[in-house]
Amino acid sequence: MKQKLFYLLPILVLTGCGQVSYKNTSLSPEERADLLVKELTLEEKVQLMMDGSRPVERLGIKPYNWWNEALHGVARAGLATVFPQPIGMAASFSPETVYDVFTAVSDEVRAKNTYYSSKGSRERYQGLTMWTPTVNIYRDPRWGRGIETYGEDPYLTSRMGVMVVKGLQGPADGDYDKLHACAKHFAVHSGPEWNRHSFNAENIKPRDLYETYLPPFEALVKEGEVKEVMCAYNRFEGEPCCGSNRLLMQILRDEWGFDGIVVSDCGAIADFYNDRGHHTHPDAESASAAAVVSGTDLECGSSYKALVESVKKGLISEEKVNTSVKRLLKARFELGEMDDLEKVSWAKIPFSVVASAAHDSLALKIARKSMTLLMNKDNFLPLRRGGLTVAVMGPNANDSVMQWGNYNGMPPHTVTILDGIRNLLGADDKLIYEQGCPWVERTLIHSAFSQCKSADGPGFTARYWNNLTREGSPVTTTQVTTPFRFCTSGATVFAPGVNLTDFSATYNSVFTPVQSGEIVLEVYCYGNGRLRVNGEEVKGFSNKHGARKTTHAMKVQAGQSYDIELDFEYLRSDAQLNFDLGFKREVDIQKSVEQVKEADIVIFASGISPSLEGEEMGVNLPGFKKGDRTDIELPAVQRELIDALYRAGKKIILVNCSGSPIGLEPETKKCEAILQAWYPGQQGGTAVAEVLFGDYNPAGRLPVTFYRNVSQLPDFEDYNMTGRTYRYMQDTPLFSFGYGLSYTTFSYGKVVLDRSEVTAGQTLKLTVPVTNTGKRGGEEVVQVYLKKQGDAEGPVKTLRAFKRVFIPAGQTTNIEFDLKDKELEWWDEQTNTVRVCSGTYDIMVGGSSEDESLRRTLVTIK
Repeated sequence: MKQKLFYLLPILVLTGCGQVSYKNTSLSPEERADLLVKELTLEEKVQLMMDGSRPVERLGIKPYNWWNEALHGVARAGLATVFPQPIGMAASFSPETVYDVFTAVSDEVRAKNTYYSSKGSRERYQGLTMWTPTVNIYRDPRWGRGIETYGEDPYLTSRMGVMVVKGLQGPADGDYDKLHACAKHFAVHSGPEWNRHSFNAENIKPRDLYETYLPPFEALVKEGEVKEVMCAYNRFEGEPCCGSNRLLMQILRDEWGFDGIVVSDCGAIADFYNDRGHHTHPDAESASAAAVVSGTDLECGSSYKALVESVKKGLISEEKVNTSVKRLLKARFELGEMDDLEKVSWAKIPFSVVASAAHDSLALKIARKSMTLLMNKDNFLPLRRGGLTVAVMGPNANDSVMQWGNYNGMPPHTVTILDGIRNLLGADDKLIYEQGCPWVERTLIHSAFSQCKSADGPGFTARYWNNLTREGSPVTTTQVTTPFRFCTSGATVFAPGVNLTDFSATYNSVFTPVQSGEIVLEVYCYGNGRLRVNGEEVKGFSNKHGARKTTHAMKVQAGQSYDIELDFEYLRSDAQLNFDLGFKREVDIQKSVEQVKEADIVIFASGISPSLEGEEMGVNLPGFKKGDRTDIELPAVQRELIDALYRAGKKIILVNCSGSPIGLEPETKKCEAILQAWYPGQQGGTAVAEVLFGDYNPAGRLPVTFYRNVSQLPDFEDYNMTGRTYRYMQDTPLFSFGYGLSYTTFSYGKVVLDRSEVTAGQTLKLTVPVTNTGKRGGEEVVQVYLKKQGDAEGPVKTLRAFKRVFIPAGQTTNIEFDLKDKELEWWDEQTNTVRVCSGTYDIMVGGSSEDESLRRTLVTIK
């Protein structure tokens, strides 16, 4: 026996008392977590329950930051491939491509994490727990964060969301997990943004809860085996979601068997008790205790510091705290984050994958698949090259930042729509660029950077220090003669001799305008700083969650001098600083029309921007409120310019960029074609141009209904589904869910079922012949919808299967679907559950959700 024990000693890692240690990698992550939690003090446990988890040095626990983003590429961590916004990826109706995208994203995450870890850096946005995907239902087009979702349909959202999780988390058979994904925001959370910290989603019908709001989360938990779930800001039926026993314990853990981590949305626990929040709890101690008891293990915020006092006051037992800490430690062991990187195979992914050529090609592939052609009068598209004069106009024609969407990384290059069109024009074609108007306002800004001169010459004198406090002499002094475009992505320093991180800078110049008027100073940066004019600070900024724009407007007099000083400091990697200044000029619609008078065709890049629609933003412009929309039509200045072009006899192609459905009804009467391009990522301009010139045959389909105007929408704050989305809408929308055109045509034959009756547990095989009746090959998205006859309260139809398939010109392909219990289930009023229910069902198959495009058959479920 002694001899046998001696043989095992090199394998087992023992503590000084002869007990097995958590450092023993032969134990399971759960066993290791069990051992480690016993060695922690209460104070140490609490430190591990916040997103910025502090180290426990006596036990060898490193610091770890749980907050990381990868919505459509590695976000807020500098250099990364930027894929289309999720709502655009949803338009691809291609879960397989989405899986490929997020496999690429997870490769980049791992490579960057390995790099940061090798430098001893464990900051926010450098870790392995990615707070994505967003699988809330896009129930109302006015919601600003709908751009982060996969649309309005529970089935489509589920299929896309599961692929995101599988791509991020990697294969399940490795020694360590590749990454951990997070399903958010749980649950019944789809705006409004302006009052989300106090909003109560109440009186939700059980049917709407289980048929619409919960299915994507259930799919991610059960099929995707997602490792984290983020609870939402709002209340559900009176309880804050992060303290909802109904959501987190009864549904998530008991009904679905989720045993992973629940993390709060950032600051959501403070909303329990602070002035702008729910006022359901008196203080941090009671709020934190309630959240942990309800199942929220990890807080993004700092309220959980009060848990030590909560335990002392008897508001929560230490055993409850232990349950959450074990989950957190188990996750860190699963990722290999607590072990040496040499033991983790995922750490061998080279940094060269980051923003690689292969990933750039994948960004183009998914951008192409997302392009959704909504209108094409008399086959106006594709355009024919050769002696063509094309005018490119509109606020989104030459805007790379718009294409990046939100929660984005920094691509090494971006092809704008203007670039894409220019690149594809023929040698004897001519291009005219005239922006014409911005998104909403009626002023344009024209650079006056050339009117700046410092003591050392034209432009700005730049001084740099390799510290954050400007101590000592500058390490470098240079002259910046063009508008600033600095970024340390790809190990590119701001100037020779300057650190990539932990540096500061001061830029000085004297601006002497040649004309009087209003000047705008614009800073777009990732970092901290201050802008001073004539020694007075006019704007301060501290952007810690990605780059943001800051502006300052002021009146200037011609010939008068203005001292301008810009300070900048950056601690983390991948700093960014853009700066320019320019005069405001009123939009002159008639002048813009005159500028393009020679154009045969006007390509107008319309729409809005992630700087207008998004998460709880400070934007309050006509049509927008805190990131939400109050109107869904194009902003008035764009409509007026399009109208003027139309009255001038111009042939207009509208390329609309937005993350939300736009009410384009007036434009359907004035334009020859409409292409919905979403926020298409770094290769978006190439994809747009390829579609316009016919190099790529579009096959994107709408993942959201495009309404005519707000009169077709119910009250924004009403979460019941009556009248919402294609599933419950009685009116006729402008463009239906699932709709999209091609440069070829398809016809559907008879839908054939392998049986007329089916019972629970059986598979119903459906076959439909689809013929490409056009002259060029193309992809069709074949969609299957279900409706229970006699169910007046249920959806008029609901998506239950789809396939994106290529069919050569003139050929017929038999498309097959296997419909199982999940595809055939329905709401059962008797049990208030979703299950396979007896009855007669309409099965509808076609190229969109429009009734006239669907072929129908019946099936009886016994």
